[in-house]
Amino acid sequence: MFTGLVEEVGVLASITGNDQASRLVIRAQRVLEDVKLGDSIAVNGICLTVTSFSERHFSVDVMPETMKKTSLRHLRPGQRVNLERAMRLGDRFGGHIVSGHVDGTGTILSREPHANAVLFRIEAAPELLRYVIRQGSICVDGISLTVVDVADAHFSVSIIPHTLAATSLQDRRAGDQVNLETDIIGKYVERLLGYRGQPAGNQVEAKGGKLSLAFLQENGFV
Repeated sequence: MFTGLVEEVGVLASITGNDQASRLVIRAQRVLEDVKLGDSIAVNGICLTVTSFSERHFSVDVMPETMKKTSLRHLRPGQRVNLERAMRLGDRFGGHIVSGHVDGTGTILSREPHANAVLFRIEAAPELLRYVIRQGSICVDGISLTVVDVADAHFSVSIIPHTLAATSLQDRRAGDQVNLETDIIGKYVERLLGYRGQPAGNQVEAKGGKLSLAFLQENGFV
């Protein structure tokens, strides 16, 4: 589990393999301070497992599903990546709940100055935008951000100078792809509201397996 607060911007030292499966070697420093084999590190928002490391590098293996679903397939040696170690119990929780399981990618449509910030408009598929709400949270390339606005085919986020300077967003331009992870709470709520089965017992099942205001009123919940 992660928070979406980037600890360090690393550099992709090498990538071997193909579009199906790859091995990445990433140059870093801070995230290696207490690293162990098998630790989880989010790379551009993707939870990956450390398979080897040295004083200045660590390696991760990327399986076909991850290559297919994320922007890792577009990375080239020398590019910078956002890094975050898995959170520890008792740490401050400054971002939002991030699983490191990317839902898909988006495409940056525009990047425009907005007072002391930079406004990014990002195109995303409808199946992702259904979980995006104004003033809600979204993870973009591993960065916990607040949604400014949502339209039919895109959403926007405003980046303050500190976040721009401390992450790889400073390198991103219109046309670039970014990894997106939507709010995990929204996904769980949708799943529970649409659940068709019920555990054994005397629970009341909503007609058609879906909850509605009428169902809640009929059964004394509201």
